[in-house]
Amino acid sequence: MYPVKVGKLSVFVVFLLMAVLLAGCNDTGPKAAAVKAPPPEPTVYKLRLAQTWAENAPIFAETTANLAQMVNQLSDGQLQIEVVSANQHKKPFGVFDMVKSGEYDMGHSASYYWKDVDFNMLFFTTVPFGMLPQEQYAWFYHGGGLELTQKVYSKHNMLSFPGGNTGNQMGGWFRKEINTLEDLKGLRMRVPGFAGAVLQELGVEPINLPPGELYQAMDEGRIDALEWVGPSLDLGMRFHEIARFYYTGWHEPATELQFLINQDSWKRLPERLQKVLQIAMRTSAYDMYIQSTYESAQNWSTIQVEYPGVQIRTFSPEILQALYDVTEEQLKARANEDPLAREVLDSQSRFLWKARRWTRISDQAYLNSHPRGGLRK
Repeated sequence: MYPVKVGKLSVFVVFLLMAVLLAGCNDTGPKAAAVKAPPPEPTVYKLRLAQTWAENAPIFAETTANLAQMVNQLSDGQLQIEVVSANQHKKPFGVFDMVKSGEYDMGHSASYYWKDVDFNMLFFTTVPFGMLPQEQYAWFYHGGGLELTQKVYSKHNMLSFPGGNTGNQMGGWFRKEINTLEDLKGLRMRVPGFAGAVLQELGVEPINLPPGELYQAMDEGRIDALEWVGPSLDLGMRFHEIARFYYTGWHEPATELQFLINQDSWKRLPERLQKVLQIAMRTSAYDMYIQSTYESAQNWSTIQVEYPGVQIRTFSPEILQALYDVTEEQLKARANEDPLAREVLDSQSRFLWKARRWTRISDQAYLNSHPRGGLRK
């Protein structure tokens, strides 16, 4: 009865059926993907890390081992780090170049070792008379310090992240007492970083040696004094056997190690694994700081009881004033020569001005006001 209408409906139905069939053949929606093929297995990313330290170096090597374990666990095995120690790669001070070139994906060392490559790198370890560890960590993660770190290291195809803090370091082991500025002249001392440059102005001959050579160099008389870290590591190095005078610190109030990462290796990681690596670096670095605090407390107690011949000394006001004056002169000279150095130092100085005012009325005031200096009976 209705040929025209039926004809139109028939044509419509035919086209509708064709569309459904074609859609079924070309279905690319989530349901089709789930049915047709399982998701690909996650790729395993492997990074090689070269460290400045020997495989069995306490605290320092433990930090990289913690990092590797944490990364593996947090990524369910998708990100793996192989730690290669200095006794394997044989280049403790070659870590910078090996990571920059891509020979290794990562490194663990100290930024101030590279001052001859780029002096600005020195400022990300510590500065004489500078910030304490908690102040410096606050600067890195909340005060713009990490952004400035990347600004310096990006020129070398690398990223650098805080890699663990030793806490306030001791001023060093000396065979003889240092009473006057004259006593510093001609002294051969293992002392790296900015402190070495400062002491050189006062007549000291700064010498940089790998950790494994320090005891022998001192024992054989090739150096007259050395600074390493503090009781946390110094006791195991047996420096108390060859030097009697142990001076309190001024030069490294917050010595921060570093994790170096080749930028190309970093970019190859998916964003999720970049985040895993950042979390693991930040956590293992903090763990190194609290481990250093624990070990220093334990080992200083041992030194006091078992090695009573060790004598604690503090440099005289005359020497400390001279050290401070030279430090300020060199920092100002560096800032005047290099705009980026000025930017870093100005950032540190502004933050220290705020942070130290708080430290004085909190931690320092607490210790000063405590009847027993913070100790219980």
